[in-house]
Amino acid sequence: MSLGDALAPLNAALNASAGTLLFLGWRAIKRGDRVTHRRLMIGAVAVSAVFLLSYLTRVALTGTHRFPGEGWLRWLYLAILVSHTILAVAVAPMALRSLALGWTGRIERHRRLARVTFPIWLYVSGTGVVVYLLLYQVAPRL
Repeated sequence: MSLGDALAPLNAALNASAGTLLFLGWRAIKRGDRVTHRRLMIGAVAVSAVFLLSYLTRVALTGTHRFPGEGWLRWLYLAILVSHTILAVAVAPMALRSLALGWTGRIERHRRLARVTFPIWLYVSGTGVVVYLLLYQVAPRL
């Protein structure tokens, strides 16, 4: 297995980890635990940054991959991939801005932006795993 091939499951694991940290961070702030919330959200940003580096490395090494399936499964994959990609591009600056607002104590502005950023980021993390599963696990077995 080449490095490029090994990075695909790692990327899925990083996406799953980011999603888990996001969810746990959301639960922490709902409980009023700002310290844990801050730590978990910084972790989510860090994991997402590692994901981005790993993803770009994989693309540089192996290029993009065409979905080998056909029919409704291909259309489902493409719909998820397109929404995932568009929202991933949009959420990156939103997440960084939300982090900066929280970090600098501008809590009300942070809260307003985070209410929009959180569900998008969670969707992007989850669909990243789904894209991996469809492309590397489901389609090759068809």
